[in-house]
Amino acid sequence: MLMSSQPNSGSEAKLHYDPNGFRVLRAGQHVFCGVSGQPIPLEELRYWSVDHQEAYASAELATERLKP
Repeated sequence: MLMSSQPNSGSEAKLHYDPNGFRVLRAGQHVFCGVSGQPIPLEELRYWSVDHQEAYASAELATERLKP
């Protein structure tokens, strides 16, 4: 399978975020950052919130979103 280098290519995955990982509810190639809206390829997904059930493109964006 060839993957395009364009960030908007492919389909959006639907995930359920757990404390130690995530479950794929609908297969896809990426999810969108809950702060910036940028697509995050699943193989690069490292940051998410269990409480907000959303992904983040970086540790900085996750910290920004989770500030009280």
